[in-house]
Amino acid sequence: LRWFAQIVHRNPDSNMAELRLTKPAPEFKGQAVVDGEFKDISLANYKGKYLVLFFYPLDFTFVCPTEIIAFSDRVEEFRAINCEVVACSTDSVFSHLAWINTPRKQGGLGNMKIPLLADKTMEISRAYGVLKEDDGISFRGLFIIDDKGNLRQITMNDLPVGRSVDETLRLVQAFQFTDTIRPNVKDSQKYFQKQK
Repeated sequence: LRWFAQIVHRNPDSNMAELRLTKPAPEFKGQAVVDGEFKDISLANYKGKYLVLFFYPLDFTFVCPTEIIAFSDRVEEFRAINCEVVACSTDSVFSHLAWINTPRKQGGLGNMKIPLLADKTMEISRAYGVLKEDDGISFRGLFIIDDKGNLRQITMNDLPVGRSVDETLRLVQAFQFTDTIRPNVKDSQKYFQKQK
């Protein structure tokens, strides 16, 4: 915790210090490539659903396509549990589209089942505290936002290390499960009496 506080303190441009678990996620609006077309999307589009919003540094790089493709290829597993997935970088929608239109064998993404959100102004990356200001790119941040729009999980990796689809799916399911737990003193007492 001390290390995290030092990093936030040293980077006055970071908004990460303002992000709080169980509090509302920063609103965002922007243009994305969705099913090969440009479309405006916002956090409000996902109200009533869980959302995995993850940031990556740049289109046409080496680590990025593997994790973006992995999330895209498994998006139906997320949708089956009422969760959507959005990827975001500071590239333009034109760069996103060119990357999608490049075959996977040539370093492209190919067909995408998840939106690629363009953050050319860097406002979204800055609001989520993932902007590497000196380079104008995003660190690999991943945010799980619940169906009420609250932050439930925050992860940020350095540029060379990607995220795990399996772990992200597990976390969404865990948060959804804990959302259903309601305190019941009688049932709790019965449970703990059986554990003796």
